[in-house]
Amino acid sequence: MTDKKQPIDTHVHMEIEPEINKFFKACVKAQASDLHLKVGQPPKLRMRDGIKNTNGEPLDAKKIEHLVFEILSEKQKTFFMENGALDFAYEFSDTDRFRINIFKQRTKVSLVARRITSKIPPFEMLHLPKMVQKIAESAHEGLVLVTGPTGSGKSTTLASMIDHINSLRACHIVTIEDPLEFVHTDKKAIVSQREIGIDVLDYGDALRSLMRQDPDVVLIGEMRDRETFTAAMRAAETGHLVFGTLHSASAAQTIQRILDLFPQEERDLARQTFAMSFQAVISQVILPSIRKDCARVPAVEIMISNPIVKKLISDGREAELGSVIRACSNEGMQDFTESLKSLVETDWIDLKTALASAPNVEELKMALKGIRASAGVIL
Repeated sequence: MTDKKQPIDTHVHMEIEPEINKFFKACVKAQASDLHLKVGQPPKLRMRDGIKNTNGEPLDAKKIEHLVFEILSEKQKTFFMENGALDFAYEFSDTDRFRINIFKQRTKVSLVARRITSKIPPFEMLHLPKMVQKIAESAHEGLVLVTGPTGSGKSTTLASMIDHINSLRACHIVTIEDPLEFVHTDKKAIVSQREIGIDVLDYGDALRSLMRQDPDVVLIGEMRDRETFTAAMRAAETGHLVFGTLHSASAAQTIQRILDLFPQEERDLARQTFAMSFQAVISQVILPSIRKDCARVPAVEIMISNPIVKKLISDGREAELGSVIRACSNEGMQDFTESLKSLVETDWIDLKTALASAPNVEELKMALKGIRASAGVIL
């Protein structure tokens, strides 16, 4: 016997269509990200601009229990009644599935379902710089980080990069995600997707067994702690291509965010290891577009590993990275100022949005006038 709980969740698919499917259909039709069912409230959908009521009637406790218990196995029901919460995946259609969490609050059952789609947008639809696609095509080992605040499109960018590799390379791609956000179907590659809490207990368990799964490409949904990041860098150092995300606003801030994961005595080693193992840092933020055919567009900073960048990181001079990124535009690098300048000049965003999002307003104003600061880096 062990005290360690094992994930008991199964991927549920019903032969007879359950009543709850009408709510999932509404979620898919509205292109909502989440469905919320709560006693005393009508069904609600999370849209881009917040949670919205549907035109359904308020649900009582008996109705929600019926909707939920109809799609649970006996084992799942028992687990839920004993623990008060349950995660499981529900196969709704060939293109959509739901990650469902049911939980008790004030003794009543509530449900939140996250829609997971296999419709992965291509690079062109995401309006990403060409360099993002080139990184996916050319990198075969090392660490690639996509960073930005919550809601900045990191997961979508990574999904497109993984899908592109899936279309080009005969390899094994392993993703470790919490939650799983896109469903990948095998193309040239074999894609194995492991969802925390459903397919594996936690990131630690998933990472410990990773190398036994013969991966070529690894996606780690989020670098949450020292153990996760150490495992990612170890995999990158041993010839694997590793993708991951971090909550950081720029390339320079990414370095500090990584170091913050480690105790003081381990930071120098972490710095040197990262400098040698990383391939690219892609930082992005989503901005409202002024074009009628596109609601949002990303502003993107790209830092590529080269000898100068490696040396600056190794020497603890990340404050100078911005100058190198500006100077190495011929290698595909760009900073946020250059990205915002381009978006304004090509009529994707208005000047007010660009200035409000600029890391340095005066620098952006100068760039729009055709004036950029020189690199000024002494090695």
